[in-house]
Amino acid sequence: MNNLAVVAHAAEDLRIDDIGAPAPRPDEAVVGIAYGGICGSDLHYWQHGAAGASVLREPMILGHEVSGVVAVAAADGTGPAVGTPVAVHPLTAHGDGRTPWPPEHPNLAPASTYLGSAMHLPHTQGAFARRVALPARMLYPLPSGLDLQTAALAEPAAVAWHGVQRAGDVRDRRVVVIGAGPIGQLVAAVAQRAGASSVTVTDLQQRPREIAEARGIRAIDARAETEISELYADVVIESSGTVPGLDAAVSAAVRGGTVVMLGLQRGGAVPAPMATAITRELTLRGSFRFGAEFGEVIAALADGSLDVRGIISQVVPVDDALDAFALAADPASSCKVLVDFGREA
Repeated sequence: MNNLAVVAHAAEDLRIDDIGAPAPRPDEAVVGIAYGGICGSDLHYWQHGAAGASVLREPMILGHEVSGVVAVAAADGTGPAVGTPVAVHPLTAHGDGRTPWPPEHPNLAPASTYLGSAMHLPHTQGAFARRVALPARMLYPLPSGLDLQTAALAEPAAVAWHGVQRAGDVRDRRVVVIGAGPIGQLVAAVAQRAGASSVTVTDLQQRPREIAEARGIRAIDARAETEISELYADVVIESSGTVPGLDAAVSAAVRGGTVVMLGLQRGGAVPAPMATAITRELTLRGSFRFGAEFGEVIAALADGSLDVRGIISQVVPVDDALDAFALAADPASSCKVLVDFGREA
């Protein structure tokens, strides 16, 4: 079987390449990838040749939201055995020797690498391939009953889980999520699970609002400014990563409330309604990736307490991965698009 991979060569130059057999290091296992979820950063590398400050300077395999089955165990004896279904934690924490960071928060390590990231050169190759060699420490065995498609949501669900945790205890609190794309949908699901008294999402597109409403979540058109300003939310989680979204998040927050900035804004200065944030005494908190929550998220997906119904909207074979990216780029017709890598049985 050819080892087909989804490789970004430059802006608007996405290819399905045969990358050959992986050559694992002693601490790496070979994983037969089953499914990979297309992330916003993957779309940015495809469309623009960059994701924020991370600029493509060489061909890079995309993908960090993946599940699969161990095909070859790590030679040093670490990690799961052959045949184990796994989800992948894509972070490797590194310091830079000069910048302090809290070791209990590996997501804040200043020189970290992440699968499918062009932040460093050479780039950190991703996992959108039929077979990849991955450090055994990245592999989390799946509980019985958690299927590989749902497990591909573990990474973005962990991002959402971390964002909700950054808000503190949301039990019996009114939560609003700005942006109902895949991350926003997962944030809403995590807030529901955490006992929020109400969860509301906003989005420009009708389809994401319908997906949320099917899970019992109130949904509002993002253009309904007056309605949003009258939500008086205790917690607002901004997941769109847009300037209008940040403005809406501050507008929706009750006096004394908390705004979590989860969606990654563009680089440089970004306008924000700071006078309103000050006079309402809002707490503004950033949220970046995730750390030790990954195992909790997998358990919640396995026991069904994290409701992800409808979030996976399409599953596309790897041979048609270019079509999958086009689908994922259209929020009006899709939510989370998975690439099916057709792993060997």
